Amino acid sequence: MEKHTSNPEFSSQAAETAAAAADAPPASEAERQRDEYYDLLLRKTAEFDNFRKRTERERQTLADAAAADLLGELLPLVDNLERALQVDAGDDSTGAYRRGVELIHKQLLDVLAKRGVRPIEALGADFDPYYHQAVSHEAAEGRREGEVIEEFRRGYMLNDRLLRPAMVKVAKA
Repeated sequence: MEKHTSNPEFSSQAAETAAAAADAPPASEAERQRDEYYDLLLRKTAEFDNFRKRTERERQTLADAAAADLLGELLPLVDNLERALQVDAGDDSTGAYRRGVELIHKQLLDVLAKRGVRPIEALGADFDPYYHQAVSHEAAEGRREGEVIEEFRRGYMLNDRLLRPAMVKVAKA
């Protein structure tokens, strides 16, 4: 059996391999570089995921704000329809007119409810400055201090967000 070290062809290959290994970074350096690139990949992936989530939140916030603006502009229409419904019809000729206004009013409230708008129930509730805007205070017998005794304009919520506070009269002792 012949030893490989005596073979001149094998010696030259070993020398070339040794020279290439000397030019290449040591194994620990390659592992460090690999770990560095892997860490960079993880960071960029997390950064991109956070960017995607942030832009989705911002888009949703913008859409909600646009919807809130539109729905806020519709609320005076509801107020006017409610005022029209409070007028005494008097004779039968206006009965059909009143029924038409009632249908329009109901349809508009249904559209608003489908979009997440709901009225704030103020009458009889305790005054809350977040949900109510006090326009007057009045002494009221048989009522609690701070109880809402009259509603001048209905307030509305859009899901959990206040669209418009209710304008109310509050009882005082």
